[in-house]
Amino acid sequence: MGLGIDERVLSEAVALRHALHRAPELSGQEQETAARLAELMRGLGARVVTGLGGTGVAASFGSGARGVLIRCELDALPIVETGTPDWRSGRPGVAHLCGHDGHMAILHAVARGLAGRDPGCRIILLFQPAEETGAGARAVLEDPRFADLGADMAVSLHNLPGLPLGAVALRDGPVNCASRGLRVRLTGRTAHASEPEKGQSPGMALSRLIPALGALGRDLPTADPGFRLATVTHARLGVPTFGVAPGEAEVLVTLRTLLDGQMAALEAEARTLVAGATEGLGCEITVHEAFGHCVNAPEAVALLRAACTGLEMTDQGLPMRASEDFGLFGHGMPAAMLFLGAGETCPPLHAPDYDFPDALIGIGAGIFLRAVEVFSGQAASGA
Repeated sequence: MGLGIDERVLSEAVALRHALHRAPELSGQEQETAARLAELMRGLGARVVTGLGGTGVAASFGSGARGVLIRCELDALPIVETGTPDWRSGRPGVAHLCGHDGHMAILHAVARGLAGRDPGCRIILLFQPAEETGAGARAVLEDPRFADLGADMAVSLHNLPGLPLGAVALRDGPVNCASRGLRVRLTGRTAHASEPEKGQSPGMALSRLIPALGALGRDLPTADPGFRLATVTHARLGVPTFGVAPGEAEVLVTLRTLLDGQMAALEAEARTLVAGATEGLGCEITVHEAFGHCVNAPEAVALLRAACTGLEMTDQGLPMRASEDFGLFGHGMPAAMLFLGAGETCPPLHAPDYDFPDALIGIGAGIFLRAVEVFSGQAASGA
């Protein structure tokens, strides 16, 4: 199903997706991926900016007073792939298990559809680095060259396992939660394992913290403004040895709320809880991978909805609990993300056997090319 995309273009995009899947790169390390995309975009006549926000690539087509930005992601994940496609990752411990390889292939098909013609507006295809860590969008937006691209609206998509293949989930308002990671380091004093009383072990504090941090969540639907979740993702006590009573420990917890405004209160509760559970121990708390919420603007949703005419539409699965740094683009312009069904039986995102469905490449590219036509018409009418 290509939604009007030429079969040769689709074949090229699928081949690119497989090549990218074989050679994944982690957040902030996407030099080879970025170089490959920049070369392809130049070959299609785009005006290309490289090194945007680190390794980002922006490819601009067309001309006109108004511009629409279409964004995808460059980075892969630090997960061992267990799936066995012919194009499986050739880099142990690194794999495209979120579908960013497919999202890049979609934008390549869009670029092929734009090459050699001027739709009457500017289209900026952004290949963004470091989405998985939450650092990429901020770095791109803080790059002085980003403003020169002249984007007036931003749109994006993400595949969504669990939805029927090719169905589109789209809605106004919140679509991705805010999240941030807290790393809690506890320090006491090591001792000989035969004389633990001569040291100060953080073991009891750690055992209290793990369930208490998880209990900060609320059993509410994700769409409820009061939704929040605290997930302990890692814990460590001392080192694996039999001769030493531990003197240090570490616990990592991810905090999640529907909107940015609720995150400060949840973080404050977590910090208060940690302080009470670790009295007498050294304690350091640091913040990592902070994602803001992602809220779809009505005017950007209207553009995408017009581009999805004839497709199955739903709001199933929204808002997602997962976070997305695309929401930062919405601070400076109307922005919206749609979610493209990857199939009810597709493994979930970040699963070790996940693989992006190639059938979505033509559907996604068709949606974005239709969105360009609608945006061009609006630009021409001054809307």
